Amino acid sequence: MTTHVTGTARPSASSAVPRPAVPPGTTDHPVSAHDIVDYPRPKDGLPEITSTPAELRQAAHLLANGHGPVAVDAERASGFRYGQDAYLIQLRREGVGTLLIDPVISGPLTELAVVLDGPEWILHAADQDIPCLTALGLAPASLFDTELAARLLGRQHIGLGAVIEETLGLRLAKDHAAADWSTRPLPTSWLIYATLDVELLIDLRHALAAELEAAGKDQWAAQEFEHVRTRPARPAKLDPWRKTPRAGSAVRSPRSLAILRELWKSREELAAELDRTPSKVLPHQALIAAAVARPRSRRKMTSLKEFASRQARQNQERWWRAIERALELPDDELPPTRAPLGPEELPHPRTWQRHHVEAANQFNLVRVAVKQRAEEIRVPQELLLAPGCQRRLAWDLGEEFEAGRAGGVSAQEISDRLASIGARQWQIEQAAPALAAALS
Repeated sequence: MTTHVTGTARPSASSAVPRPAVPPGTTDHPVSAHDIVDYPRPKDGLPEITSTPAELRQAAHLLANGHGPVAVDAERASGFRYGQDAYLIQLRREGVGTLLIDPVISGPLTELAVVLDGPEWILHAADQDIPCLTALGLAPASLFDTELAARLLGRQHIGLGAVIEETLGLRLAKDHAAADWSTRPLPTSWLIYATLDVELLIDLRHALAAELEAAGKDQWAAQEFEHVRTRPARPAKLDPWRKTPRAGSAVRSPRSLAILRELWKSREELAAELDRTPSKVLPHQALIAAAVARPRSRRKMTSLKEFASRQARQNQERWWRAIERALELPDDELPPTRAPLGPEELPHPRTWQRHHVEAANQFNLVRVAVKQRAEEIRVPQELLLAPGCQRRLAWDLGEEFEAGRAGGVSAQEISDRLASIGARQWQIEQAAPALAAALS
């Protein structure tokens, strides 16, 4: 196989490698910090990168002949490239070891997708990696999310490194999480990091599954895993340009908002063409500075210090055309100062006390009840009932009260309401009685 590696020689597989703690640590009895040992390298040595169609077929064949679940991870180039594409895929299965796959140059992943469609996938923070893997045609038939399991168990530290340390007593090398994974060739130290990300996931899955069962939370976890696996892609944001960092407090007038919008759209187009993250094409602060200053000429735009960078100067004609478009818009085509609400979107709760008093009152009761119950069962309150569900329940009840209709708040009625807004069965069982008592 072709190896895309730079740097020092690969670590030998013959050296002794620490083993996971027996018995594993738990939420109440984590492995002591004094007993945690370094796990600096893969126990089987560093695998070569699968980077051709022939190697990919061989990898799929090997994976098909393995057994048990498959540990899965993906590395992206967030902050460097446009979008969230995967630039490296890591897979590990008993009887196979670890496979590193370059999805950019190894060809279609059709055969790999067929093999991966059967076994359970183990991921840490699956909602981060599933979208980029789905874009490549890879999707799990079942799922175990080790981060979600740790949250359900009430762990305070839920990063992969921390969960492995507290559970297995091993400390991974975690130095390249924010690296540009589109880099080729990939340095050896990066590949060691990537390999270690799946090295212990199978052991971790078994330990967390046993703890979930002992805590009576295994069915909760199964429902949450299935929810993550089957959840549809999030809809596109309405007016995403309004989310430019720090713009909300600085850009207020309709004309300034129009400049922000046109610059944002122009920057997105160029970023996609260049395959670079937008903030590296033109910093967020440059968009805000232009929106606030509303320069009336190209010279005034270029005099802004935020437009002094080489990248900004290279594309100054593009930026000026965007500003000019915004300046020439008639008043009735300017964006409103208040962001429009999307379908089924609610006003922000901070406005409820002024305009929707009953909803605000119900929301306070809902939040307190969910928080108290979450503490009792030792799960994060946002996991017991998602903030969006809490807001929707309170809003609907408040609207009914304001319309003169007494909202039904028995345990069964609350259960039905929660089911209608997407709560899972375990959430309904755990939250509905507490909510009914608080709201009655």
